[in-house]
Amino acid sequence: MKTLNYKDEYIKLLTPEIVSYLVKIHEHKGQQNLFIEAQKDVLDELLEIAKIQSTEASNRIEGIITTEDRLKKIVMNKTTPKGRSEREIAGYRDVLTTIHENYDYIPIRPGMILQLHRDLYRFSNSSVGGNFKNSDNVIAEELPDGTKRVRFQPVPAWETPEAVESLCNVFQDALNNTEMDPLILIPMFILDFLCIHPFNDGNGRMSRLLTLLLLYRSGYIVGKYISIEKLIADSKDTYYEALQESSIGWHEGQSDYLPFVRYMLGVVIAAYRDFTSRVEVLIAKGLSKPGRVKEIIRNTTGRITKSQIMKQCPDISQKTVERALKELLDNNEIIKIGGGRYTSYTWNWDKE
Repeated sequence: MKTLNYKDEYIKLLTPEIVSYLVKIHEHKGQQNLFIEAQKDVLDELLEIAKIQSTEASNRIEGIITTEDRLKKIVMNKTTPKGRSEREIAGYRDVLTTIHENYDYIPIRPGMILQLHRDLYRFSNSSVGGNFKNSDNVIAEELPDGTKRVRFQPVPAWETPEAVESLCNVFQDALNNTEMDPLILIPMFILDFLCIHPFNDGNGRMSRLLTLLLLYRSGYIVGKYISIEKLIADSKDTYYEALQESSIGWHEGQSDYLPFVRYMLGVVIAAYRDFTSRVEVLIAKGLSKPGRVKEIIRNTTGRITKSQIMKQCPDISQKTVERALKELLDNNEIIKIGGGRYTSYTWNWDKE
């Protein structure tokens, strides 16, 4: 079994690029704390939006989907889930809520990881929930011709309990070293977790839930208000490329954490930037819903579609978004590009 050595690997990761990422995130964390103290009502609104986006995005990565209307009702606990996909979506919702509300009391131990995995499948008939894998698994990709290619061979089933125990111990020992930044240790932990691949099913979703848990426990709670899962889903190809690059030679102790650490730190920075801009939009002008649509378009570099606007504002109805777009077009404040389902919009900077 691979021997984990976070201290030596950590030193290799202190490149000028990674250090610059850390500085940016630490600055954002200071602003985050000020916002949280002063703008609770605004943040409650962002929290509800992020719950919907996180649940949708993390499950979508794994091909678990339902309609937009059903998704919102499930996340808001206003309907009973139907079918396997909706039951797994409801399980994700509950684990996400548990982490949001109790992260300080959820230690990173094998037993707790098993409990979270159990709750992920609490609405399912599957017996996989709360149990480590009972057979060896592989990480494979489907090729254009329909055949599958093995990308990575995880730890065998019989070694899994010991591997997870070792991972948790090494991670906790590293966290106890005040000279080691948790922002680097967290993606290291997640990469190793995914290389172990401890469950028959649900490894990807668990990795994203654990990412949030570890960030929250270290004081970086931006994921409560901006969906980190959505940022990962929107850059899925880059995510898998970084994961693949960092897993090469993992079993032999020759892998390089850098690509995955770089990617994850970039996601956290993107989340903080979105957090800052959205909070400023909501508090600076006491914006109405049409006003929020206007500011979203104005703050978007390039083009944005109606569906993208609605994903950023799940609490705004389609009719309200459409009325706002019509008014902005009538006032020549935005420019319409294309037509039909390919329609997008951009801010008319020439008018300013």
